[in-house]
Amino acid sequence: MHGPHALQFLLATFAGWMNREQAQIIDYQAEVIRVLKEQLGDKLPRLTDDQRRRLAAKGTPLGRRLLAKVTGIVTPDTILRWHRKLVAAHHTYPHKKRVGRPGLMKSIRELIVRMATDNSSWGYLRIRGELKKVGHCVAKTTIATTLKNNGIAPSPDRPTSWKAFLSSHADVIAAADFFTVDVWTKRGLVTHYVFFVIHHATRMVEIAGITANPDGNFMAQVARNLTDQVDGFLREKKFLILDNDALYAKQFVRILKDAGTKVVHTAIQAPDMNAIAERFVGSVKRECLSKLILFGDCHLQRVLSNYADHYNQDRPHQSLDNNPIQPRPGDPPTEGEIVVDERLGGMLRSYRRSA
Repeated sequence: MHGPHALQFLLATFAGWMNREQAQIIDYQAEVIRVLKEQLGDKLPRLTDDQRRRLAAKGTPLGRRLLAKVTGIVTPDTILRWHRKLVAAHHTYPHKKRVGRPGLMKSIRELIVRMATDNSSWGYLRIRGELKKVGHCVAKTTIATTLKNNGIAPSPDRPTSWKAFLSSHADVIAAADFFTVDVWTKRGLVTHYVFFVIHHATRMVEIAGITANPDGNFMAQVARNLTDQVDGFLREKKFLILDNDALYAKQFVRILKDAGTKVVHTAIQAPDMNAIAERFVGSVKRECLSKLILFGDCHLQRVLSNYADHYNQDRPHQSLDNNPIQPRPGDPPTEGEIVVDERLGGMLRSYRRSA
């Protein structure tokens, strides 16, 4: 065999060899897909929009007949349906070039709102300057529009936020609240009222009074104890945050005022305004009271006294970077035996290294 006939024979042989190799590759890939389908069982794979577009682009030219011969992770009808949706989307939502100034990024808008909320005296120019310091060049009018769209007034008319007030006065602010505890007594199950105060800056807490009858006389004595000039908890505090409970009688408020502590009432049905006190209530109930059956006044007083000591001396606090209220100076030791300190029979534990 010579000349053109030999060349045609070689080309045909090579083409046949290529077809057999491609057929073997296709058979192998089909078998891999069948194995994957057996692994998935009845669970359908969750494909992204990009993966659907890629399958639709590759599968649509084959047509339903050829697709039916290929074992896939989705059916031919599904691929063709994806293709129809892509075509419809392309014609329904044409890509138009935007005209005009690009919109402000969401993260920058949120930063503008945050700056204005946290700093009530800042005007548009001050906010613009702070944004420039962090690499954002924003026009004054854009800042004004952003604040207006978020319901924030210009600086002269913007009230000081509650958060800003608490942060700037934390050293001289305490919060107080009641919580109730049911105690078994000789008279049966009796509800006791526990009144406590907590310092905003340090998170130091004091159980100020426990009674089954929180009347005016009880509250007046609590106020006198808290404002004692020698060791009163409120001795150097200028503000005491309270809710609008009727238990805070006029005499209680007057004693505090005469001692130099102003009572600040939270808004009605706004527990978040006294969040630090509310958080302590959750902690003492979750970590202690919910695990005990209390018998008598003395038992309740002993339990709460132990918990207050644990809270003030041993327990780490997230708001203090996971440190105790009174951490030891220097870095925590890394050597020495680990000792477990227990209170209330081991219900409250803390860990330290022996000296």
